[in-house]
Amino acid sequence: MHRRTLIALPSLALLTSPAWALSLTETDAAGGVREALRRGAEAAVANLGRTDGFLGNKAVRIPLPGALNDAAKLMRTFGQGKRVDELVTAMNRAAEAAVPQARTLLVDTVKSISVEDALKIVKGGDTSVTDFFQRKTRTPLNAQFLPIVTEATEKVSLADKYNRVAAKAQGIGLVKDEDANIQQYVTRKALDGLYWMIGEEEKKIRRDPVGTGSALLKKVFGL
Repeated sequence: MHRRTLIALPSLALLTSPAWALSLTETDAAGGVREALRRGAEAAVANLGRTDGFLGNKAVRIPLPGALNDAAKLMRTFGQGKRVDELVTAMNRAAEAAVPQARTLLVDTVKSISVEDALKIVKGGDTSVTDFFQRKTRTPLNAQFLPIVTEATEKVSLADKYNRVAAKAQGIGLVKDEDANIQQYVTRKALDGLYWMIGEEEKKIRRDPVGTGSALLKKVFGL
């Protein structure tokens, strides 16, 4: 157990360091970061992994990409709005179905964080906790989300049409390569939404650590 107090610094640094840095132990730092990670992950999964978690939240709602979104507006003028809404709803429902699967991996990542990583995160920016999560979990979560998203979108007949139209639009530069497949597009946007939500929770903790009710978070993030 690391209980060293972080005071092994050059004398000039001691004169300019905030008081919290002189009393914060490595164990405190690791515990505080783990607590922030856990809170952010649980809040994000709870908010997004439910009906309308994506569809009802403008900040993370998944639209049709690029030129296809513009084409959808045209379709509405020709009375095809219901079909567009069906596809957009299915895309967001697929993301909502996938997010709860992230819980186990996120929790395991929290448990495995090292003291060295924790110290770097404490000294980092407003979303350094979230950035750590993203580096460690995005690739494995992409693999977990994709089959769930695929199963959900295959229930909608427009999904195959999306892929055919998107492939043609991709060929003339109207749709980005990574957006040309609906399953991969929704999976990527679901992960974007997940990390965005974790980041918002982290910012909230950093802005008001006292308001979390946690003495440890207050000590670690209460600059």
